[in-house]
Amino acid sequence: MTRNIILQNVGEDLKFNIVPDSRVKKVKLVTDPYLLPDDIIKQVNETFESELELGLKKNPTELSSLQMANTFVPKLFGHEKGDFLALDVGGTNFRVILLKLDPERELDCIVKYYTVPEPLRLGEGELLFEFLAECMHDFLEDKGLLGKKLPLGFCFSFPIIQTGIDEGILITWTKSFECKNVVGKEVVEMLKHAFSKQKGVNVDVVAIIDDVTGTMMMGSYLDKRSAIGMILGTGCNAAYFERVERIEKWEGKHPGIDEVIIDIEWGAFGDNGVLDFMKTEIDKDVDQASLFVNNFTFEKLFAGEYIGDIVRRVLSLLIEENVLSKCSMESWTFTAADVSNTLEESNLQKILESLKSKGFLQATLEDAEIVHYVCTVISVRGALLVSICLSSLLRRMGKEDVTIAIDGSLFKHHPKYDKYMEKFIATLAPNQKFQLILAEDGSGKGAGLVAAVVTSLDASLLHS
Repeated sequence: MTRNIILQNVGEDLKFNIVPDSRVKKVKLVTDPYLLPDDIIKQVNETFESELELGLKKNPTELSSLQMANTFVPKLFGHEKGDFLALDVGGTNFRVILLKLDPERELDCIVKYYTVPEPLRLGEGELLFEFLAECMHDFLEDKGLLGKKLPLGFCFSFPIIQTGIDEGILITWTKSFECKNVVGKEVVEMLKHAFSKQKGVNVDVVAIIDDVTGTMMMGSYLDKRSAIGMILGTGCNAAYFERVERIEKWEGKHPGIDEVIIDIEWGAFGDNGVLDFMKTEIDKDVDQASLFVNNFTFEKLFAGEYIGDIVRRVLSLLIEENVLSKCSMESWTFTAADVSNTLEESNLQKILESLKSKGFLQATLEDAEIVHYVCTVISVRGALLVSICLSSLLRRMGKEDVTIAIDGSLFKHHPKYDKYMEKFIATLAPNQKFQLILAEDGSGKGAGLVAAVVTSLDASLLHS
């Protein structure tokens, strides 16, 4: 069982300095299943490519765990100019944004934040959309734009089935939303109807997107080479430019459009069991303890919502095996921030102080090094899994030079993720030139950029 890919790239980070060999062996008995051998890496890659192809088919023989949703969003041309609105709804707080685009100047962005009260998040759906329209009226009035006709991109970060650039049917609510009479309905139509009731709101909703599509468009604005977007935060998802002729399920002719963004929805990769071969017992326990069992399989292996809990469960196992000092607290937590903070710190004394503050009163410097090692192992696995899929996309597209635009708290705050990804991708896609960039606030600004692109095209071409 060789682990050349991991050892050649991050082997230096997987060394112990002060923990004695006898104890190291016991630690590795528990942690080695998270260090993926080369043959498992190959199998994950082949599985991803198979699921991806299946998701693009018109009439697949079996369902893919990858939705491969056609967003109908084409490339940013770079000559877009004018004022464009964005409405970014994905949680308790939402934003209205005015983008002023001019190829000769830097992007000018005016933002106003609003909060959705709980009764509206749980009440009648129509009332939620009326509230969004009222906030839009407030924003336009505040900026002296009432009555002005403006195109709007709607970033709606909930699972939808998209049937066109400006059509999205809600599959299910997530997060803290559970509005009645919206699931199964076309949400852009509901938003337009609410706008029509507000005097002076002369807004044309020209596109609906989710946050990963927005991130990709923000990446395209920052760097014309951007062809992949990824969210790596609480959850994880990615999107990329696919050639139109490869999207078998998008029938008809699409003159003038060579590529569109495909939203992979890869957080759910493996929901059909195709990744069971690589899951550990702790992975299965994390799934069973989650809100949505047997859903979001891929992101549960590494995303911000789960990485801290995986580390906590591995540490708990080491405590049971008498390899790690016990915690005096009956229950203790370990979060994604704890993982990042631990790996930010090369001083074991600081890690030890953090452990003691969590109730590990008998902990030693050796314990601190073990905790640092476990955080490294789990982070390496996450970075590697993401890199396997990104490398596959790079090879598939075969472009000369690709920028991967990334947003999300885990990528932004984890001190090693970007370095690990760069090394793994370079190994797994050796002939592909690439770079990673942070494309912050894609969900908002990206929606406005999509509106700009759509208004310069014949939107009738951007439907199923």
